[in-house]
Amino acid sequence: MKLQIQPTELKQTIANVVDYTFGMDLTWDWPGGVAFYGVGRAFEVTGEQAYLERMAAWCDEYIEVGLPVWTVNACAMGHMLVTLYEHTGEQKYLDLIMSKVEYLEHRALRFGDRVLQHTVSAKNDFPEQAWADTLFMAAYFLLRVGIKLNEKRLIDDALHQFFWHINYLQDENTGLWYHGYNNIKKDHMSGIYWARANAWAAYTMSRAAKVLPEAYLYPPMMHIWSSLRDQLAAIKKLQKEDGLWGTVLDFPEAYGEVSATAGIGAAMVTQGNPLHSKYVQKALDGVLANITEHGRVLNVSGGTAVMNDIQGYLGIDRKWAQGWGQGLTLAFLTSVLETTKE
Repeated sequence: MKLQIQPTELKQTIANVVDYTFGMDLTWDWPGGVAFYGVGRAFEVTGEQAYLERMAAWCDEYIEVGLPVWTVNACAMGHMLVTLYEHTGEQKYLDLIMSKVEYLEHRALRFGDRVLQHTVSAKNDFPEQAWADTLFMAAYFLLRVGIKLNEKRLIDDALHQFFWHINYLQDENTGLWYHGYNNIKKDHMSGIYWARANAWAAYTMSRAAKVLPEAYLYPPMMHIWSSLRDQLAAIKKLQKEDGLWGTVLDFPEAYGEVSATAGIGAAMVTQGNPLHSKYVQKALDGVLANITEHGRVLNVSGGTAVMNDIQGYLGIDRKWAQGWGQGLTLAFLTSVLETTKE
């Protein structure tokens, strides 16, 4: 891709976002999981050892004071553990990784053809519901662990989750993704094309295609490649003039939402279609315009359930910095930085 950005400027912005993220008082849950996934990517791409050391220190302190019960959402913290284990080899990180894997394989709620139900607490919050969020929090985590440990069953389970989430959540007529699916009622509830749901799907599908060795030997990957192609073909047409995508993709009056824009932009970079360069450049400009000099990412919508109607989505507050905004922004900026090295 041909993008207009100075690597030194990009590295400084990444450093600012990382620094702000560590000051956020995050906990062992999905906001921290997405945030520290982004920090992990920043370490991998920049080689800045301090990022890894700060993650290890944060993680070790949390282990000492005690960890919460596992949920699908909390398994997002596994991304940081994978990065720490890859680069330190410490058994304590692998033990926690395998604890999360054991939970997902044997104790997490599933429905239908062993599809993971999205859970945010120890309760049965959303009976037989599939959310796009699960792809980041659990499926992509399982894939990374399977690749690292050369465990085919984990790779197969991860790709199985992608396969069924595509079938449940992607609208074949538009290419866009719904936020959620209710297997009991066999519907998409409010049926909204929520932007961050589309970002979870696009980003994780693009990463799956990139990181899985000999991906062409896994039949579900053909499904993933086609899904991602059609999704991005639809999404690119809905970009706003300032480079952002609206929090409800097909509603022109929806406010531009930065975490979704970052996730979608990162997916486009990772997929690598050169004809997407102009959309990525606009998204990059739009995201950079929403990062303060201290590294706070602005205009990130708060935590969002599958809302009852479009007004529910439009009414979500975007005043505060959020872990997922920091993390997805880092995923985007590091993906762009990688292209300057190729």
